[in-house]
Amino acid sequence: MNPLEEFPLIQVLNEEGQLVGDRSQISDDQLTEFLRWFTVLRTLDQRAWNLQRQGRIGTYPPFSGQEATQVGVAAALSPEDWLCGSYRDWAALIYRGVPLFYPLLSSMGHPAAGYLPDAVQALPVQVVIAAQILHAVGLAWAAKLQGQARVAVSLFGDGATSQGDFHEALNLASVMSAPTVFVCQNNRWAISVPIERQMHSQTVAQRAVAYNIEGLRVDGNDILAVYQTMKRVVERVRAGQGPVLVEAVTYRLGAHTTADDPTRYRPRDLDERLRQGEPLARLRRYLLAHGIVSDEEVAQMEEEAKALVDEAVRQAEAFPPSPPESVFDHVYGELTPQLREQRAEMARRVSSGEPGGGRRG
Repeated sequence: MNPLEEFPLIQVLNEEGQLVGDRSQISDDQLTEFLRWFTVLRTLDQRAWNLQRQGRIGTYPPFSGQEATQVGVAAALSPEDWLCGSYRDWAALIYRGVPLFYPLLSSMGHPAAGYLPDAVQALPVQVVIAAQILHAVGLAWAAKLQGQARVAVSLFGDGATSQGDFHEALNLASVMSAPTVFVCQNNRWAISVPIERQMHSQTVAQRAVAYNIEGLRVDGNDILAVYQTMKRVVERVRAGQGPVLVEAVTYRLGAHTTADDPTRYRPRDLDERLRQGEPLARLRRYLLAHGIVSDEEVAQMEEEAKALVDEAVRQAEAFPPSPPESVFDHVYGELTPQLREQRAEMARRVSSGEPGGGRRG
């Protein structure tokens, strides 16, 4: 078996922004709206990087380059479906309905970022690598047991496929026919480790064979391919035809986090080549070339995005600070006696300004 032939890359819009496939399921208005979202998300991501460098937020994981996968996945879901993402999947959550300031609040370390709006069917972002994949299977299995027509989708990176949780999740979903869609954002690097040093498989998608589920590969920088593929996959899974593994081949434009320097491990020529097909530029080229949007409309989108992000920064920085002792409040439903004592002691030290009490804000 040649995995590259067995799992061909699904593509509708190529790297140059030329249509090479069928886009009959998506209108000009939808594509324009996707470009508007890409513009807002890219503006937010770049501002977050700058805010971290200014010391206004903590460590931040940029998602630039992966917008097509995240937006395409979120757009294909119904409101009742579950979305389980990692710390890099804020673009999907924002498209799903999470306010724009949440990623900033999260990087400030504020616990309120863990409380997503009730109307958004999604779990808080997961920092533990691959843990959300198991959570998605649990949600999907529960929905099946309750007779609900719900699908659970998990987003994760290629590095997560090296974890046992990934394999356990696929096995359990397969055995239980849990309505789960596993979406691997193969951005080619697990921090500084390239994909070829993580696995000897030619594709992530072929790993589906071991669990007797369907596996697909899609161009993760092509919003048309991701959205249309995910629409088909989600409805197939919703109809009870079993879980699916989707490998979205993409590229992380920036660093792993603001604590990383990708120039130390990514060859410059490779980086320059892979940047050519990034999602925002690709979609913009297509829409401009076909007169679906104008240069003036693109400029207006950029101005509107800047205003929205300015407001998001203002909201995040104006958020009421959380007292240091609140670290005890978000783990157990009821604190143990020892933790109650520790919380009271920290609160006393904070109020008296003693060493070890931390500071508010």
